[in-house]
Formats: sequence, C-alpha cells, structure tokens
Amino acid sequence: MPKFTEVETVRRTLAAVLPGRTIETVHVALPRLIKNASPADFAAALRGQTVTAVQRKGKYLRLVFDGPRHLLIHLRMTGSLVYFPAAADLPKSAHIIFRLDKGNLVYCDVRTFGCLWLIPPAGPTGVKGYDTLGPDANGPDFTVDYIWSLLKKSERTVKAFLLDQTVIAGLGNIYADEALFLAGIRPSRRCGSMTKKSLVALHEAIQSVLAEGITYGGTTIRNFVNGSGREGGNRKNLAVYGREGEPCIKCGTAVQYVKQGGRGTRYCPHCQK
Repeated sequence: MPKFTEVETVRRTLAAVLPGRTIETVHVALPRLIKNASPADFAAALRGQTVTAVQRKGKYLRLVFDGPRHLLIHLRMTGSLVYFPAAADLPKSAHIIFRLDKGNLVYCDVRTFGCLWLIPPAGPTGVKGYDTLGPDANGPDFTVDYIWSLLKKSERTVKAFLLDQTVIAGLGNIYADEALFLAGIRPSRRCGSMTKKSLVALHEAIQSVLAEGITYGGTTIRNFVNGSGREGGNRKNLAVYGREGEPCIKCGTAVQYVKQGGRGTRYCPHCQK
C-alpha cells in the first residue's frame, strides 16, 4: 500500500503538471471504485472543472478544482494515478480516465481496492477515516509534546500507536519499522515504558526516514509508481523492512520477523530495546 512518502511523491509529480488543466471528459470502466456517486454523476460533476492544486493528507490525495467539488482519492493496496501527455500511451488496464485539455490522468488498480469520492471544498467530507485523521507525520503539529500527551496515556505497543491514523496520518508499516530501528526501540515495547528522551529519538527518526523516502521517490515493493509512472528508488535504503533473516546493518544479528497486531513487523533483537 502506498504510504506517506509514496503518496507525497505522487502529489509532487502531479502538482508539476495538473494545475491549470481542465477535465473535458471522464470515462469510468470500474464504477465500484467511486464510492459516493454514480459514474454519470461523477463524470458530470468533474466535466469542465479546472485543477487548481494537488494536495495530500496522510495517505489521501485531494485534487482541488475551481468548482463546488473536490476529488478525494485513496490508492489502497495497488492504486496508481499517472499523467500521460499522449493518448497513445494510455494503458489498456485503465479503470478511470480523466481526459484533459492537455494530456490524460489515469487511475489504474491491480487489486481494485482503491476509492474515489466527490467531496465539498471545506468542512466535513463524510469520508470514514479521513475526517478523523491526526496531524501529518512531517507537519508542524506533529511535535514531541503532541506525541507525548497521547503516548503517556496509551497502553498499546509503540508500533500500534504509530500506525493509528487518528494519532499520526500516513506513517504506515514500512516507515514505522524503519523509524523504530533507527531510534533503537523495539516495536513491541509498551507506550507506558517510553521516556521523553526515547520519544525525541523516535520523532527525529520518523522525520529522517520520511525525508529519505521522499528524496528517493518512495519505496516500490510491488506496484507503486509515481504520477509520472516511475518506480520509487528508496527500497535499497531500507534497514529492516523486507530484510528478515539477513544480518542487521549495525550489529550483524539476524533481522527478525513477527506478526504484531496482525501486521508483519521487522526488527533487530540486539539493537532495539
């Protein structure tokens, strides 16, 4: 599933080409991807609308238009949103095609778990999970004091806390594992055992792994591509995710894999306490 850095990478690549482009027609090949409108109403609402901005919150993309509706998109497991300058290059597997006055914006989804909603420009959207998102993991409101105020009251494991989207928007499994390794904190550690010093280290680690992920254009494990159709280059930088059984890059101990709260979790039993 595209996480914070992958969705931000898509946002940045699309923000470079979409503002000022106008939707001329919309072709919907898989209606169930649209969650709160019929294909006809969806197309009618977007026809003639001009993109003014491409935004992101957590793992959600938001296309801002000059009209009364915005478009909210969650890529889920395998969704992609790619701009194609030429119609001849369009993939045959396209599920939704937004034909623009210049080029085409195409939504494809191998497992078809993605979701698209028409939402109002301001106020509650009615989209479950979106309206209750916590602050972005690299935003100004995501401070050590903010985390501390919630962490000290939680009885969960640190990793479960990090994956709660109402606490932190967008972090995701890959970057939670990587940040915990960098900070030297075991994923199964209880929130109540955390000190302010260890929390500062974790906050810095989260910022570090996210910045690196964005710099390298996201992490492609299977299907992720950015808004230009290119894979991310951050996989080579991962210290523990996908490296179970391999030697830890710091101490040489084999990286362990466990299921924690239903999520695959990787960590070094020597370096993380």
